[in-house]
Amino acid sequence: MRLAKNWFAGLAAFALTMGSAFAQETSDNRVAVKTDWNVFTEEDPKECWSVSTPTETVNRRDGRVVAATRGQILLMVFFRPNAGASGQVAFTGGYPFASGSSVNVNISGTEFELFTDGEWAWPASEAEDAKIVTAMKRGANAVVTGLSSRGTTTTDTFSLLGFTAAVEDAEGRCTS
Repeated sequence: MRLAKNWFAGLAAFALTMGSAFAQETSDNRVAVKTDWNVFTEEDPKECWSVSTPTETVNRRDGRVVAATRGQILLMVFFRPNAGASGQVAFTGGYPFASGSSVNVNISGTEFELFTDGEWAWPASEAEDAKIVTAMKRGANAVVTGLSSRGTTTTDTFSLLGFTAAVEDAEGRCTS
């Protein structure tokens, strides 16, 4: 079962209240740091997720690099047992995506497509989630490219150092 977009919107609101660097140092629900990835949990309802911010961000319009104001840019993998979510991939680019657009994720040359809704993007199925998580465990970085509603193409690079440890930690916390 796919998580409802309202839950993602709630998590986005949570993330946005955390500040420009996701303020992982001040959050009382961060339970682990695994190199470039962090693990968070909530108890009611039970949910666990691994999350990272990009190591590099490039914004382009008409082929030129431009400055763009964006909110939180996060790549996450969720576990929410009560909702049937196990290893659900999600990305928020910090802006509303162009209507009808998709987001491309390139992990070591393997490409995946995420559908968009508002500021969120995620795979269309649990099978795609599993393929992306497997690729992330094997890869060195994930390059995520999206199109904003204002016509800006964004490319965000996420390090995958610590990803395997973080995602396995999050999964373990939500299955025990």
